Amino acid sequence: MIEEQFRLEILDWIAKDPDPITARTLRKWLENANEIELRKSFSGFLEFGTAGLRGPVRPGPSGMNRAVVGRTAAGIAAFMKSRGLSKVVIGRDARHGSEEFMQESAEIFAGAGMQVCLLPRELPTPVLAFAVNELQMDCGVMVTASHNPAIDNGYKVYLGKNVDGINFRGSQIVSPADRDISIEISKVELPSPRSSTWDIVGEDLIEKYISATTSGYSQSVPQKIVYTAMHGVGTQTLLSVFKSAGFSPPTLVSEQSEPDPDFPTVAFPNPEEPGAIDLAIRLAIKESADLVIANDPDADRCAIAAKDPTGEWRMLRGDEFGTLLGYHMAKNSDLKGKVFATSIVSSSALSKIAKNFGIDFVETLTGFKWISKVPNLTYGYEEAIGYCVDPEVVNDKDGISAALKIAAISSELSAKGSSIFKYLDAIWREIGYHRTEQLSIRVTDLTIIKRILSDLRENPPATITGKPVTSFEDLSAGKLPTEGFRLWCGENVRVIIRPSGTEPKLKTYIEVVDEFGQVSEADSLVKEISAEFEALFARYR
Repeated sequence: MIEEQFRLEILDWIAKDPDPITARTLRKWLENANEIELRKSFSGFLEFGTAGLRGPVRPGPSGMNRAVVGRTAAGIAAFMKSRGLSKVVIGRDARHGSEEFMQESAEIFAGAGMQVCLLPRELPTPVLAFAVNELQMDCGVMVTASHNPAIDNGYKVYLGKNVDGINFRGSQIVSPADRDISIEISKVELPSPRSSTWDIVGEDLIEKYISATTSGYSQSVPQKIVYTAMHGVGTQTLLSVFKSAGFSPPTLVSEQSEPDPDFPTVAFPNPEEPGAIDLAIRLAIKESADLVIANDPDADRCAIAAKDPTGEWRMLRGDEFGTLLGYHMAKNSDLKGKVFATSIVSSSALSKIAKNFGIDFVETLTGFKWISKVPNLTYGYEEAIGYCVDPEVVNDKDGISAALKIAAISSELSAKGSSIFKYLDAIWREIGYHRTEQLSIRVTDLTIIKRILSDLRENPPATITGKPVTSFEDLSAGKLPTEGFRLWCGENVRVIIRPSGTEPKLKTYIEVVDEFGQVSEADSLVKEISAEFEALFARYR
């Protein structure tokens, strides 16, 4: 028997739900006394944070649906009005609900008196970030759940100007904007005014993005590249970018090249996940390819794979790719007075490269939204395969421009008789071998993560694989406050433990530096550390 107060809460939501489909689903659950599904849908309003919205597509306040999206759009509109902002551009990917959520957002923004522009079709997130600046908009909204599972959708929010003393310049919101928007969402009175007055952005905007992204590129020698869009929206834009730059067209992984919101060939549509790029590597072997490039579904992230010195195909870790890009930019351009930036969980290699080439370096909190705020930024990356190779064009991570950049580097190396892994080895000889690894545990109960963090705070480890812990830092009390811990064993072993900001995961970031290039010793130590923490976390399951 469903409690009367809960039943009235559900009926009130149904009465205000603009979507007859989700309203009908809730009514059916209520009639059938399906309290399990109803409790999932009414476990609190989907939290709006620095990642915007992200959650499962389902009815009720706890899911992504038109009712939640409409309230969120109304809250953002109120936030904008209070600061004299009036122009918003909206984009979408191809996930379940994306088109409907874009339409809902447009109606609410327009009804609030905003000037609204919609991107003409499903497009990568970097195109939306580009559009915010190119069209001189005050705000940008991208309907996407990035690389989350198929059941999810989400809402990334960008600001285009200096707002509350922060120069956003087409980058994602950070605190306190997220908090202030959340407050406005909680004050939304329904029904919100609606309007269907908006403009559709022309294809010339996409052409401008392609032109700006390809400026200055040339292909040294033709390359055979295999590309996968991971069932996302990257294929068409990437092919156009490669064509505009004069590069050979990549060979597509046909099973993953077209948008498919069910992501049928992967458990999780993230190139970092085990098995996600297996189809691409299989095709690369068949085609005797030089390089594999993968984007995540909204194409703001990029991963690559190549043949290692043993002839085996291996995907580069995010830090390897980020270090390679940074070193190549530093080596081939005069960047003195410019800034490199990366997050606290990424490798320390980029800071050493910056120092060696007289480039300023800034370390930020985790998340590209912080890297994008660094003044005078010329290159930034985060280990979670996010790269910004031209912040003047897109002040955010951009998997399309990163793909073109690495294709150009691979072509250049091939012309010189070198390769991706040979180039990496030369970098390690110069700055020391930096071996990193990420260990993630995915949970269904978030209290597990809270319990692990609480126990570590109360009883930090004294040793790691027998090595004494010389420093234990609670990051929530540091100069870059964030939830988690940073441990050091001497100067060359670092472990960071923190919860994911976008997924129900606890992440452990390991870095071992060997200044003398003893690759096998560093690799072995990373494996030992990873195994020790995996065993520790297993006790909580």
